[in-house]
Amino acid sequence: MEFGRIIISETAANSENPQDVVNSNISVINLMREEKIDDDLIHEDALMSYYLDFYASKYTEGNFSKFVYDSGWNKELNELIEEGLALIGAEKHLELFKEQCRKLRLQSNIKLGKFLKEKFDVPSAFRDVLNNNAYFELDENLVELNAAFLKSHPDTEVLSVEEMFAAIEEFVGHEIKRD
Repeated sequence: MEFGRIIISETAANSENPQDVVNSNISVINLMREEKIDDDLIHEDALMSYYLDFYASKYTEGNFSKFVYDSGWNKELNELIEEGLALIGAEKHLELFKEQCRKLRLQSNIKLGKFLKEKFDVPSAFRDVLNNNAYFELDENLVELNAAFLKSHPDTEVLSVEEMFAAIEEFVGHEIKRD
């Protein structure tokens, strides 16, 4: 049985900072994973939002090459991000993501494999080919779009922290230790 809800905290929902909404969703997913809930049972749009944040944070941290490196260039993840960008209405980011994927597909798999095995911070012509600063110039805010998507989703529930724990505890069938 799937956990058919996206949960965000009241505090995050009332925050002026859209990253708080995204982070609240991430916290819920992390808690569910700590409780050994399989990703297949977590709401797919909650997971999609989670991975969009992963993509955005990796790109911000070290450009497209950092995303490629840290994700291991995972086909399923890439498809999820592409679908997610389309779903939240991030058309400019979607166009750039597709362009970057095409650029990478034109590279040799041997070069990609070597890049994924070496340390990220060593000089790399391959890494430099992957990077594209256009991401930072797009007038489309992924965090705002992601947060708005979560807040307006028909399956989203805004709950107090205690209610969030209660909902997950009901799903897993046992009490969850609070830190």
